[in-house]
Amino acid sequence: MHDPPEPQGRRPGDTRGGQPPSPPPPTPEDDIDAVDEQLLALLQANGRASYAELARQVGLSAPAVHERVGKLESAGVITGYTAVVNAAAVGLGVTALVGIIDSDEIDDVGMLQAVSELPAVQDCWRTAGTEGYVLKVRVTDIPALEDTINALNRIRGVSRTRTTVVLSTKWEGRHGREE
Repeated sequence: MHDPPEPQGRRPGDTRGGQPPSPPPPTPEDDIDAVDEQLLALLQANGRASYAELARQVGLSAPAVHERVGKLESAGVITGYTAVVNAAAVGLGVTALVGIIDSDEIDDVGMLQAVSELPAVQDCWRTAGTEGYVLKVRVTDIPALEDTINALNRIRGVSRTRTTVVLSTKWEGRHGREE
């Protein structure tokens, strides 16, 4: 017996009306092919695209696209779907990149826990070089940025910080870039 075809208007990650059927777990031979790469690029550009729309663009049926996207999700290639919010429109007019320079007493777990509790910190990357971590911080204004930097400098294991204030954002992620 076969499952009914995927509803045409459904989107990846949409669980309304119950959970979608679980795809089989990925196996080592489930390599990402050119169609998967195309699906990933399309979903990165528009995570709200329906399976039917994705299918039209890659030349497969909607159920086949649904299965492929499910496998990419199960394999951890696709880790989630998100809304991209205009930070200034929600009152976060200042963006900064803050490098953390570790001290000798760095406790990565404790430091990361403390950083994750700061609402202004949106992203955190472990980096090579002078700075052990780089954070993307979004705040309302410069005094709020100063407060966040002071809070970061009080965390055990942070020797000092180095901050770069973003003057303007041309794009984030892959938006705005031509392939």
